[in-house]
Amino acid sequence: MRIGELSRRSGVSVPTIKFYLREGLLPPGELTSPNQAEYADTHLRRLRLIRALIELAGLPVARVKEVLESLDAGDQALHHRIGAVHRALAPSWPPAESADARAEARVRELIEKRGWMIEPDAPAIGTLAETIAVLQSLGQDDLAADLDSYADAVERLAEREVAAVASRPDADRIAESVVVGTILGERLIAALRLLAQEHISARLLGSASGDSRTE
Repeated sequence: MRIGELSRRSGVSVPTIKFYLREGLLPPGELTSPNQAEYADTHLRRLRLIRALIELAGLPVARVKEVLESLDAGDQALHHRIGAVHRALAPSWPPAESADARAEARVRELIEKRGWMIEPDAPAIGTLAETIAVLQSLGQDDLAADLDSYADAVERLAEREVAAVASRPDADRIAESVVVGTILGERLIAALRLLAQEHISARLLGSASGDSRTE
């Protein structure tokens, strides 16, 4: 396809596509004349991935380029290449202070106990440790104490998610699914959780308040 059709099918403007080409985010098309090039479905898939990384994940162009370079590293297992996408999506936290070192040790103990195969420097370790430390500082120790229940639930969910993502036919589609699934999946889980909490609250607490909506 020509660049105009690529633009139409991807929803990305021609000037933006040319910018991605100049920045090396998108591989060049096949030249058919000095000023014309043709593009394939691989370019369309890559554009969709770039859009997901920039528009959904909010990554800067330089970071997107790093992610794409890792994804294209054919000498690495797909698990490690997709890991670059996961790490790009993870929020970054400053190194834990001494007061939070116990929370990080607790997270690493949980990982070891469950037999999870996690890289020692996975950003999510710091995120979880920071969250536990904040919960404890707010006096919400009961929530922080129930890590195993949370881990049970998310492990079952993750098995389904990874199995669905792995069925995609190529690395770009897998990576795009990781981005979309991670970001929109968080919203999906949060919304369902709020609905479930409202239901449980109504069932356990509503009748005592005389709320007519529970009748």
